[in-house]
Amino acid sequence: MKKKILKPKKTIEKIGLFNLKAPKGSHKRRKIKGRGPSSGHGKTSTRGSKGQTSRAGRHFYLGFEGGQSPLIRRMPKRGFTSKFKKEYQIVNLNDLNRIKESAITLELLEAKGIIKDKEKLVKILGNGEIKNPVNIQAHAFSKKASEEIAKAGGKIEIINPAPSLNSKT
Repeated sequence: MKKKILKPKKTIEKIGLFNLKAPKGSHKRRKIKGRGPSSGHGKTSTRGSKGQTSRAGRHFYLGFEGGQSPLIRRMPKRGFTSKFKKEYQIVNLNDLNRIKESAITLELLEAKGIIKDKEKLVKILGNGEIKNPVNIQAHAFSKKASEEIAKAGGKIEIINPAPSLNSKT
């Protein structure tokens, strides 16, 4: 009689939270300091000897250079930025020629992709010529733009921007 040779069954190991392990070397033990001379980190506890950095509670501001005048204070201060400066979205007259409407509002300018945001200030500049008479609403107009629009038979309407929350008036 022939003996049957049984092949060992392959065991499929389930993977789950119960048998997950971190790879070897992924967790490094914390350096223990100040535990006597035999630890290798005793006495001064790897802080050197004396001085500001050896003391507890030491704190330096960012850019501290050890009492030397810091770079940020040595650099010359130049320029000025005003918090009252108004940033306008610029629209030229030749951009308005693409619009076939007789009344141009901020919503229409935004829908046509000429301005990005109708909530921001818009200024019409006189670069180019306008062919048809139009009524235009904007926050500001250049002198040349208002003359060109009037010459074409159109009207300008200046919109006052909504007061900002941080203004004192």
